[in-house]
Amino acid sequence: MSEATALEDGAAPLRILLLEDSDLDTELLCAVLEDARLAHAIERVIARDAFAAATATGCHDIILADYVLPAFDGMSALATARENCPEVPFVFVSGTLGEDVAVEALKHGATDYVTKQRLDRLPRVILRALSEARAHLRRRAAEQALRDLNESLEQRVAERTRELAEANAALQHQIAERERIEDALRQAQRLEAVGQLTSGVAHDFNNLLTVIAGNIEFLERAVSDERSKRRLDMMRGAAERGARLTAQLLAFSRRQKLAPVPVQLNQTVASMRDLLQSSMGGSIRIEMTLQPDLWPALVDATQIELIILNLAINARDAMAVGGCLTIETANVHLDAEPARPEEPPPGDYAMVAVSDTGTGIPDDVLARVFEPFFTTKDVGKGSGLGLAQVYGFAKQSGGGVRIDTRVGEGTSVRVYLPRVAVETMLPEMRPTEIDCATVRDADDRRVVLVVDDDTAVREVTVTRLGEAGYAIREAGSGLAAIQALEADPCVDLAVLDFAMPGMNGVQVATVIRQRWPAIQILFVTGYADHTALSQIDGGGGDRVVQKPFRGEDLERKVASILEPRPRLTLVSGGAAQR
Repeated sequence: MSEATALEDGAAPLRILLLEDSDLDTELLCAVLEDARLAHAIERVIARDAFAAATATGCHDIILADYVLPAFDGMSALATARENCPEVPFVFVSGTLGEDVAVEALKHGATDYVTKQRLDRLPRVILRALSEARAHLRRRAAEQALRDLNESLEQRVAERTRELAEANAALQHQIAERERIEDALRQAQRLEAVGQLTSGVAHDFNNLLTVIAGNIEFLERAVSDERSKRRLDMMRGAAERGARLTAQLLAFSRRQKLAPVPVQLNQTVASMRDLLQSSMGGSIRIEMTLQPDLWPALVDATQIELIILNLAINARDAMAVGGCLTIETANVHLDAEPARPEEPPPGDYAMVAVSDTGTGIPDDVLARVFEPFFTTKDVGKGSGLGLAQVYGFAKQSGGGVRIDTRVGEGTSVRVYLPRVAVETMLPEMRPTEIDCATVRDADDRRVVLVVDDDTAVREVTVTRLGEAGYAIREAGSGLAAIQALEADPCVDLAVLDFAMPGMNGVQVATVIRQRWPAIQILFVTGYADHTALSQIDGGGGDRVVQKPFRGEDLERKVASILEPRPRLTLVSGGAAQR
């Protein structure tokens, strides 16, 4: 009775839809409910249409229906109720409802049944039906909430999964980018280390070749028989080949001597067609795609021809009969940072590309193609210095190289060279003149100070200049040279080796320019940092002699600096000496 009491104490009475044609049965039913103290409000209907309309409103708490009606039956009423208001409890109240019919009614959705002979059971049946209906509603609400929660949870999980996937993808990209940068850094460090080692080896090798070539020249003067002369010619040829090898090494290490000038690459490429065709032979077709308004490039004109020829020969070796060699020029603006050490930094470049239809380059080979002495060619068919020379030339010129290749399809090597934005004329450099008339006679020989830490190289240099008619003074280090000049500054020319322990050639030249600016400077070197040389007044290409000496190059440059001899005043420390 607690639920009845609750219903009784509630604010709203129980709303009952009653399907009953008997007035007497209706009164009995109401009496039973009143005795059970169930506050209620009954809406009574008899006809089918009225019942259908009432159930469609959905405003009742429970339906009580007789099973037998004049023009209507209970099962039809149950079907209508289940269709219009499936959540409302449906209870049959009938005097003729047998057990079989009752079971069938329950199967079709009836909540319960009460016979009119046992109307005393009606209040308990109503309360139980309402309780079950409310429990069913709560269960359905909980299930719906659970479904909503699951859907929300699935959505949140999917969203979080997407966020994690995006974060993981970003992390993977960062890891890949870091690995790429680390690989590029390691490659750059390896190439830099190899370059430093190479430049040092080339310097020492050039010193050896200078001694060999110089003494061969001295021996040629003393040898008269043809057999000995032929042997000396063979030795000189070997020394020259060694010199060319060191020149390639210096190109890789970016220590070669370059004379950059504005160059029209289209003219350079066009003028090389006959040379390239003869190098390719008749089995390879040459095509040229030249951009009409190509920017001038600031490069060494001779070296760029060698680079193009070098790349063309590499392309020829990679192609079978009937291949095609394409040379292309273009103006290129780069915004992206270099991904590999050989690639150019952002900027404007005049680009020349040499492409072939050859075998392409596998990834494991591509990673090492710029290393000196690395080659995939047969023994005797390549030194492994070709692309190393291209790399060194491009980087020293201020540009870079990129290789696009596909195995079985071909390779394109693109060389990026700095463009000439504004062509400016370099000021004409006039040699500083000196006259030691106060301490020397007019017919005295010109005085040359030879500074070199290698005794054998210094002996060759001294011998050649002495035989050329110059008065020679020697120093085995930069400090010894400064001390010698402090003792006697009357020197016309200082011939300085660049690479020396202690003070190198540039440092010695800097001191001489500050204290004895009238003394001329000539660098003799197997390699040189030309950035450092360019900072010295008089450190241009006409003031550098490459070791080993070639022909009369040393004597010719000394003569061009010292002759003719004008009469000037020696200046020491900024003050004139008379």
